[in-house]
Amino acid sequence: MSEHMALENLTVLDLTRVLAGPFCTMMLADMGANVIKIEVPKGGDDTRSYPPFRAKNLNGERESVYFANINRNKKGITLNLKAPEGKEIFKELVKKADIVVENYRPGVMDKLGLGYDVLKEINPRIIYAAVSGFGCYGPYHLRPGYDILAQAMGGMMSITGSKGGEPTRAGSALGDILGGLHVTIGILAAVNARTITGKGQRVDVSLMDSMIAATENTALKYIETGNIPAPMGNRYAAVSPYDSFTCKGGKVIIAAGNQKLYEKLCNEVLERPDMITDPRFVDMPGRLANQDAIAEVIDERIKDLTPNEAAELVLAHGIPAGPIMNIKEILDDPHVKEREMFVEMDHPTLGKVTVNGCAIKLMDTKPSVRTPAPQLGQNNRDIFEGVLGMTEEQFNTLHEKQVF
Repeated sequence: MSEHMALENLTVLDLTRVLAGPFCTMMLADMGANVIKIEVPKGGDDTRSYPPFRAKNLNGERESVYFANINRNKKGITLNLKAPEGKEIFKELVKKADIVVENYRPGVMDKLGLGYDVLKEINPRIIYAAVSGFGCYGPYHLRPGYDILAQAMGGMMSITGSKGGEPTRAGSALGDILGGLHVTIGILAAVNARTITGKGQRVDVSLMDSMIAATENTALKYIETGNIPAPMGNRYAAVSPYDSFTCKGGKVIIAAGNQKLYEKLCNEVLERPDMITDPRFVDMPGRLANQDAIAEVIDERIKDLTPNEAAELVLAHGIPAGPIMNIKEILDDPHVKEREMFVEMDHPTLGKVTVNGCAIKLMDTKPSVRTPAPQLGQNNRDIFEGVLGMTEEQFNTLHEKQVF
């Protein structure tokens, strides 16, 4: 394995807060980028006050593990971008950076005099990435946006939930996570484009766009049939049987995603070869129209098995299956442990804390969780004096003026 990390040559100025932007910069930091998180001097990122909390840290105080999770591997400074001195300091940092990431409402950075058009004159190679609720253009671009709005207006809630039930938000902040993923991909594409053109560019990602993209064939179904897709539980509009099925003490997922797998399920698990030639089930459209009838047969076959037993039975015949796992089961799972999807680390005020691992496995330049999330303004002196060459007297004067 290489001693290098994939993004170790990139410096990122991180103006983001809450989740979508910090998730992006967390991924960049996990892969080795030098991420400098820039927070407002008083209070910092909103998520410093978000649950879940450690009731008492090593100082006997309540502290957010939400913030600790999403901001690991980053350096932290404070800076008042409304102050003239703060603007100048930021511009000096831009000269030394590769990437700026922000998730303000569109237009905020321009009002501060720090928008892309200004920054590209300072550093033509700068990549300026923004993730917002609705993007930097379009009729909704000035609207404030949160994950739940993206899920609602991006169509995801309209197809999520029980059949006949109320449109439902996904159990996690899926809009923020997908927005963070998309802006990460956009940044890396812009980095590669810069090696071709020699110039940076602006990257614009919206949470709403990210959710629309995640609804995949929903729009196509409406365009081709005129039918508006609605919530259908755990079923999938394109494949059957592909659902949760009832067994002893719970549910199991069985996904016979093509004709070959369906025939194996009928022959080897259900022991019902007649279901292969039954006119109701002979092809995918037929199976989609008769899902309840298929579910009755599967439920009857596995009714005396636990979810794990049912999954093992189906898997033994090469058909994808698995139990529906809660987070306790996931944390205890040997596969998850070997994949290092949760990592315990040392934190200066939390002590031992468990954070999410990196889902991207680069086999040579391995991403890793290396350093804890910064305390508010932890690296002010390191960055302002060590990187920008500020004298101690200048540092103290600007600190007294609450520039940082």
